Amino acid sequence: MKHILIVGAGSAIAEACARLWAAEGAALHLVARDPARLAAMADDLVLRGAARVSHGVADLARLDDAGDLVDAARAALGGLDLVLVAQGVLPDQRACELDFAATRAAFEVNTLASLAVLTRAAALFEEQGRGTLVVLGSVAGDRGRGSNYVYGASKAALEVFASGLRNRLARHDVQVLLVKPGFVDTPMTAAFANGELCARPADGGLGILRALAARRDVVYLPAFWRAIMLVIRLLPERVFKRLTL
Repeated sequence: MKHILIVGAGSAIAEACARLWAAEGAALHLVARDPARLAAMADDLVLRGAARVSHGVADLARLDDAGDLVDAARAALGGLDLVLVAQGVLPDQRACELDFAATRAAFEVNTLASLAVLTRAAALFEEQGRGTLVVLGSVAGDRGRGSNYVYGASKAALEVFASGLRNRLARHDVQVLLVKPGFVDTPMTAAFANGELCARPADGGLGILRALAARRDVVYLPAFWRAIMLVIRLLPERVFKRLTL
């Protein structure tokens, strides 16, 4: 039986993963900001087959508490095998351009709180000689675009951190999977008309579990985003800076 902590459990992709893990009989500990939603998710996951579901409310912008979530989950579940870090906010780019406080708030949730959780989980898994870290990044982290470079930068920092963890922990049998979704049909992206480029959260969850089973290091979801972002990364800066993206 797997013992799994999901930080940012209110994320649509995180919930999709939780449902799949519940069907496998996993024990789950959920962390998010909305207690009513957490309780409803817990009840649903038990019905779907989870061995047990515990949960805790946390403000993921409070960095002093972020690392403690790992210890709380381990105590609640009686062990820990996998940590999914899925919290994130999509800041208003224009607001960030006008006021650094908005940029800082985005980095506190998307980057710094994530790093706090990952730091504690990595130390635990290194000590026990096994474990899995799943980090929810974004294709936006591949290159800074004028329309969302604050969000992209917050995810790019997370990607480099995950790469370093992977290099450090590989010898300790700890898997570090970086997930890079494109547009996903979630409340966070509801304002965007994504058409055929927009994926369903359920497909994202299935893609994550498949990537874990294949021991992948990085996965783009859906897979076609790997080719799209390769083209964008290869554009010369003199060309790229003239594009409206």
